Amino acid sequence: MTAPASARFQFTGLLCAAGGAMLFAAKGIFAKFAWRHGVGFEALVIVRALLAAPLFWAFALWREAPAALRATPAAVAATAGCAGVICYYGGALADFYALTLIDASIERVLLFSYPAMVVAIDAAVRRQLPSPRVIGVVLLAWAGIFLAVGGFDAGALHANLAGALCVLLAALSYAIYFLLGERCIRVIGSSRFTLCAMTGAAAALAVHGLVRGPALGMPAIDATGWALLVLLAVLCMFVPALLQAEGVRRIGAQRGALVSTVGPPTTIVLAWLFFGERMTRWQMLGVALIVGGIFALDSAVRDRR
Repeated sequence: MTAPASARFQFTGLLCAAGGAMLFAAKGIFAKFAWRHGVGFEALVIVRALLAAPLFWAFALWREAPAALRATPAAVAATAGCAGVICYYGGALADFYALTLIDASIERVLLFSYPAMVVAIDAAVRRQLPSPRVIGVVLLAWAGIFLAVGGFDAGALHANLAGALCVLLAALSYAIYFLLGERCIRVIGSSRFTLCAMTGAAAALAVHGLVRGPALGMPAIDATGWALLVLLAVLCMFVPALLQAEGVRRIGAQRGALVSTVGPPTTIVLAWLFFGERMTRWQMLGVALIVGGIFALDSAVRDRR
């Protein structure tokens, strides 16, 4: 691969990762509107995944022959399926539940603790302690998380604590998804990995829906609610998942996670425009520390390489 082609390849990966992050960032806004139309957080996660699953299959069959899909190594497919269950089943339920407790802007900022988690988990797996610079940047990002949740404002901290813990659990699931994805994508490619992951998540959510049954309150969802669910499935799950996977394939899990820091500012702007959500000065400082820390972490990772 020539240098210009390599540069274009990397730049396209950056665009994919950033575009996917911005679309994922809009999900909290759609979800807040959906709550107003009878959509509970469990129903939203389940229906969104079940509507998106056929799209992933149609895309995969358009890209590859059925025989090629059947030739996917079982172990890799199972790993990808587990990644989907961890992230888009467990992580998504925790994340959307958190949106019923805290502002969308705070949720998105906290979710972006996962790049630091990616670095920490990667270091543990490699049994290689990060450099002092990387450790310092990670601590800076976590200081930002403390301030974004409420920090020194005891009332805000108490009000946001439960939702924040749910988001951090979701962030951990996303970190695991990124790392497993990087490993699987090397073998089966980004589109097939995404197909296996989303199929695994959809299967788990279908079982969840059957178990919960009437408790999901599906009859209460009006026409606008269903339209929002379709938009969530297409614009905030199908398209960004493909962009995210392609970004990881081109620039790796760590850089893909780091570039995705465009998400929090996107959500902050959208939450302000649609819901009038505003952060305190301490929380804005926390956002600056998180986003700045992640960019510094990106620089440290690239310098190490």
